[in-house]
Amino acid sequence: MKLHVYLLALAALEAVSGFLRVPPAFNLRTVDVSLKATMITNNEEDQLYYPPEPAHQYVGALDQGTSSTRFILMDQSGEIVSVSQKEHTQYYPQPGWVEHDANEIWSNSVDVMTEAMQQAGITSPEEVLSIGITNQRETTVVWDKLTGEPLYKAIVWNCGRSAPIVSRLQTRLGGSKDALRDKTGLPLSTYFSATKLVWLFENVPDLRTKAEAGTVLFGTIDCWLTWKLTRGSVHATDVTNAARTLLCDVGTLEWDPELLHLFDVPRSILPTIEPSIGGNFGKVESEACEALAGVPIGAILGDQHAATFGQACFRVGDAKSTFGTGAFLMMNIGPASFENGGRPRVSERGLLTTPFYQKKGEAPVYAFEGAVAVAGSLIQWLRDNLQFGSSAQEIGELAASVPDAQGVRFVPAFAGLFAPHWREDARGLIAGLTFFHTKAHIARAALDSVAFQSAEVFEAMTNDSGVSLSELRVDGGMTANSDLLQFLANILGTNVVRPKISETTAAGVAYAAGLSVGMWSSLEEITALWTADQTFTPNMKESE
Repeated sequence: MKLHVYLLALAALEAVSGFLRVPPAFNLRTVDVSLKATMITNNEEDQLYYPPEPAHQYVGALDQGTSSTRFILMDQSGEIVSVSQKEHTQYYPQPGWVEHDANEIWSNSVDVMTEAMQQAGITSPEEVLSIGITNQRETTVVWDKLTGEPLYKAIVWNCGRSAPIVSRLQTRLGGSKDALRDKTGLPLSTYFSATKLVWLFENVPDLRTKAEAGTVLFGTIDCWLTWKLTRGSVHATDVTNAARTLLCDVGTLEWDPELLHLFDVPRSILPTIEPSIGGNFGKVESEACEALAGVPIGAILGDQHAATFGQACFRVGDAKSTFGTGAFLMMNIGPASFENGGRPRVSERGLLTTPFYQKKGEAPVYAFEGAVAVAGSLIQWLRDNLQFGSSAQEIGELAASVPDAQGVRFVPAFAGLFAPHWREDARGLIAGLTFFHTKAHIARAALDSVAFQSAEVFEAMTNDSGVSLSELRVDGGMTANSDLLQFLANILGTNVVRPKISETTAAGVAYAAGLSVGMWSSLEEITALWTADQTFTPNMKESE
C-alpha cells in the first residue's frame, strides 16, 4: 500500500511507524516533515528519507565597528570557533569631521567573512544556519541605486560637521534641544543620522535632484551591508538602527511624516524597518560572498544593542557598559507601558530612549542609554597624536606608573559632549597642570576621564529608572585594563563584572541570529551561555 507524505508531527510518525522503513543511516527526528522529508519509491513500498544534516552547525556575526570589521563563527555551545578582523581608514578632513569609505568597509567585510570560514575549515555554507549583522550606528551612507556606488564618504556617528544645522533647527523648534524627545526618544544632536543627511543634501551637488528622481538610497552601515550582501534585492534596516536617525517615531517604530518634513528627507530613499530578530533581511548571494552563499541574514542589531544582548541583560534593570571608541551604558527598561499610553518611557535626565531589540511577532523591548563620545579613541589620540606610547597597553602601563592623576583632570570633548549634557559647543581640555606633572599623570587623567564620564551617566540612569544597580556588566577593548575597571567600581560604588567572552557585540548578534533559526529556542538558553570572568568590587576608602 502506498503511503502519502502528509505527516505533520512525531505522534503521526509513531502511529504509522510499522508501515515505514527508514534507511538505518538516518534517524527520525522531531522536525517539520513537509520541509525535511523526501519520498523515495521502490518496488516494495514508499519510504521517508531524511537528508543528513551537516556534522557541525554554526551561526555567524558580522561586527562592523567604528575602527574595524570582524566576523566570528559560533557553535551551539556558544564557543567562538574563528575570528577574522580588519581595520579601515579613518578620514579627518577638517577639525571635528570624521569619515569612512563605505566601499572599503564592504570590501573588508567580504574579506573577514571569507577568512573566518577558512580558519574554521568550513567549505560548505550549509553548515552556517544564519548570520547576524551588528554595526556602528548613526553613520550615514548614501549611494546610487543603479550603480551601487556611494555618492559621498560615510559620515561617521561622532562627526560634528552638522553642528550649524542642529543650531538652526533648534532655533526653528523654539530653542530646545529636547523638542523631538517625546517622539523620537532623542535630543537634537549631530550624533544622529538626520542632521548628517541634511548636510549631504546641502553640500553634495545634485544629490537632492537624484533623490527626487528615485535613484538615491540612504542607510546606516547595517543597511548598506545588507543591500550589498543581497545584491541590491533588500533595502532594509532594523528597529534599533532606524530609531537612531531622528526620523523614526520611537513608539510606533515607523518613519514619521512630520519628521521627514522637518528634515526635508524624501521617503523614497529610506529603507523598510524590520524587527531585529527574524526580520526580512534576505540571504547572502553567491556573487556577493561565495563563502556564505545562500545563508540567511537572520538578525540585525546596532552595536550597543548587540552588546547588551550578548551580556544577557534580559531582565528589566539589567545594565551593561561597552568601552570601545566611545562608552555606552544601556539598561533594559522592558516593553512600552500601557500606563504611558503604550509608549516607552522618555528620559528626564539626558539619556536616550531606544529599542533594545524586537523579535518578529512580538512587542519591542526598550532601553535607556547614555552615550559618551570619547573613550578608547582618547587612548588612540594619546598614541597617534601625542606619541605617549606605541599601544594601548603601553599607555595603560604609563598611567599605572603613578598612584593617581594628582589633580589633573581631562575632559575629552573633542567633538562636543554627549549624555547627559548634549553640548555641541564643548571642546576638550586638560586642567590642573603644574611643573610637577608628567605625561604619566596625563595618561592617568585620560583613563580616569572615561570612568568619570561613565559615572555621570550611571547616576542619571539610576535616577531615571529608579533602579539601584547591584552590578554593571562591562565589555569592549578597554576592559582589558583591570586598573580602569577597579577605579570604575570604586567611583560607582557597585560591582563591575567582566565576562569571559570579550566579543560580546559579535556574540550578541550571533545569539540573535541563532534564535531566528532555532539554534537556541529561548533567552534562558542564551543566559546560560553567559559566564563572568572577574568581578571588581568597590575598595576605595571614604577618605579617598
